[in-house]
Amino acid sequence: MKRRSWKRMARASSSGSPTTSAGAAAGNPPADREHFVDQHRRKLIQRVTNVMPILDELSHLKVLSKEKYEEIQKTSTDQAKMRLLYSGPLSAGGKIAKDAFYECLEELEPYLVSDLSGDPALV
Repeated sequence: MKRRSWKRMARASSSGSPTTSAGAAAGNPPADREHFVDQHRRKLIQRVTNVMPILDELSHLKVLSKEKYEEIQKTSTDQAKMRLLYSGPLSAGGKIAKDAFYECLEELEPYLVSDLSGDPALV
């Protein structure tokens, strides 16, 4: 997975430079459309199985604080972990955090992203 900092992604986003891969464009809709991770929230909460590797990457990107990472990590089920991720860092981090989460999903859950987007070419 490409390693980039969340702050660098934020700076590039605010300067108008592209910040995501071509595949992430599917998760990065025009302003009038709901983001992929919001649109598929319920299904992602139920179906994401690689939660800890996603949290590791989001922590590396500074989307998650160490405290929030540890709080989520202590949660017993994947669904509860995903709910905490949505209610905290993804909500607070806005579009940039959601873009980073989407890129993690593309890398770690490509079949799920493909299934939810209806595009088998994404895999």
